[in-house]
Amino acid sequence: MKFSISIDGTQVEVSPGQSVLSAARSIGLDIPTLCYLEKCGPMNSCLVCLVQINGKLVPSCGTRVEPGMVVQSETQEVHEARRTALELLFSDHVGDCLSPCHRLCPLGLNIPVMLRQIQSGQVDEAILTMRSAIPLGGVLGRLCHHPCEQGCRRGNWDSPAAIRDMEKHVSDVDRSRAGDPRKSPYVPPRKAATGRTAAIIGAGPAGLAAAWYLARHGHAVTLFDRNDTAGGTLRQVPEEVLPPEVLAAEIVLLTRFGVELKLGVALENQVTLDGLAQSFDAILLTVGEVQPGRSAPLGVPVSGSLISADPNTCQTALPRVFAAGSAVKPAKQLVRAMADGRAAAECMHRFLSGQPARRPEKTFSSVMGRLSPGELRDFLRTTSEGARVSPCDRCAGHTRQEAIVEAARCMHCDCRSSGDCVLQHYAQAYGADANRFRAERRVFEQQLQPGGVVFEPGKCILCGICVKLTEMASEPLGLTFIGRGFEVRVATPFNQSIQDGLQKVAEECVKHCPTGALSFLEKTGLVQMGAAPPSP
Repeated sequence: MKFSISIDGTQVEVSPGQSVLSAARSIGLDIPTLCYLEKCGPMNSCLVCLVQINGKLVPSCGTRVEPGMVVQSETQEVHEARRTALELLFSDHVGDCLSPCHRLCPLGLNIPVMLRQIQSGQVDEAILTMRSAIPLGGVLGRLCHHPCEQGCRRGNWDSPAAIRDMEKHVSDVDRSRAGDPRKSPYVPPRKAATGRTAAIIGAGPAGLAAAWYLARHGHAVTLFDRNDTAGGTLRQVPEEVLPPEVLAAEIVLLTRFGVELKLGVALENQVTLDGLAQSFDAILLTVGEVQPGRSAPLGVPVSGSLISADPNTCQTALPRVFAAGSAVKPAKQLVRAMADGRAAAECMHRFLSGQPARRPEKTFSSVMGRLSPGELRDFLRTTSEGARVSPCDRCAGHTRQEAIVEAARCMHCDCRSSGDCVLQHYAQAYGADANRFRAERRVFEQQLQPGGVVFEPGKCILCGICVKLTEMASEPLGLTFIGRGFEVRVATPFNQSIQDGLQKVAEECVKHCPTGALSFLEKTGLVQMGAAPPSP
């Protein structure tokens, strides 16, 4: 017979034997779980699904409902307990969520994904990955100071992957389609129109980037500049370094994206901030360093040659007016100026959406740090052994085949489950600190199985899901827990391989692994599994 319990003050009708977790999910509460799969039943091992009942913290997946039960789920104490449980899991976690190159890209381009798409000949997908993440790809592929390559782990073995050149290759392939009636340069989809308007003063790198990101959010963007051409300081780059047609093509893409350009319009002459404020919901100043005697027409507080703006919100002292780029702080690198424009656009988007303005959060990532030579060899087993590929024609860039060979040098430092990892998702949601309980980490290990299964023991949290799935499928060997105490690990009995234990349910175990400890090797490698790594 059904009865009611209270969850965070809401009366919920439940059935005898139902779990607290199931009851909470029935009213839309997202209680995190890592070791729970409905068909397997509760494991009670991860303890991130804690709730409070009668003052005690208990796992909701293994606690059955009782008449009159009062459950608290979304309290500070419960959230702190869940965050601590997540942080304890990271204390022994060996693996990066995001690769070093991805983390170091100021614009957040998912570089390993783009390289794998190039390697497999999926240039259309590589264009989509690049264009969906960053504006002005053709410009960055020539002028970026490539901090991503400085963090590339391949550089600790021989030479880093030619990431900037790969970005140039992808953008050039996309630009070459401008005259093709069957295909045209890719324009990423925009969100539905919001009905909100934004004006940007200054069509330099920061302003162009801000316009692109605001337009993606569905806002109507008008970009003003006192010059007759957009680009700002990019117009000062020698033509042999940045051909004018490359910059022109990128600006055309921006207009196709919905950005309206109003050029030859000076702020102090044709338009004023007060006048713009009557026509636009938000204004962004990306005018570069303020020249002596020109601060008064801006109408915003200026300190020396820089506009005063809150570093956390990009807001000036004037309502609805933001500032970014070298107008706020000197920016020596192109990509950093564009990243500042992106941050301002995100602040403005939140403001235009009725939320408090703030810079975007960084995507959560566990970080392994520097790898030993032995750990590098583990990664290198699935890469091309070739040296860095320099194009035959430096000006023309890499050919399609040269790009494929160069992209195959990527070591796949990122987690194969990144972006689809339950542990990463809840670590982000709960603000977990992966280093809170961090001690000296274990050695990274990557076990490559003949059938394509990849097992990384350092990512396993001993949730027991794969063990239970093999048991339910009556695998001949299956998986089990071996060892005691801190030495417990998941393995196949009788010292057999993981692949031997996953004859029937490998795909299901990979699908439900909450941390990416089990995954499949991509079918893009140019080297055979188990091959010797390239020589340094």
